[in-house]
Amino acid sequence: MGNQGSTSHACSTDRIRELNDILRKRNEGGRVHFTPGIADLPMLTIGRIWMAVREFDDFTSGNDSHGEHDFGCVVVDDHEVFWKIDYYGVDLDSASPDPSDWTVTCRVMTVMLASEY
Repeated sequence: MGNQGSTSHACSTDRIRELNDILRKRNEGGRVHFTPGIADLPMLTIGRIWMAVREFDDFTSGNDSHGEHDFGCVVVDDHEVFWKIDYYGVDLDSASPDPSDWTVTCRVMTVMLASEY
């Protein structure tokens, strides 16, 4: 019985990671926002940034300590870019009560220049 909590947490983390990857890779299951610094870049650069974010797979304990695939950093055309996924309730007024449950969560991925962080 002592391991049930950790098993539940592992399943929850696996599901959060899966939902985050769906948003990041397929732009499904949430919203994606580009900051003004990204939006001001040339369209071709924005396209390369979006592709780099979608293809990112260099998750380590240093940049993904909770195993949720909710943050990353890429460099495109000499621009250091961060992306971060946050979990809100479907009303977007509060934190999600359960990020592993897509029915009560609106994922929001923000793509920003590192200098905007």
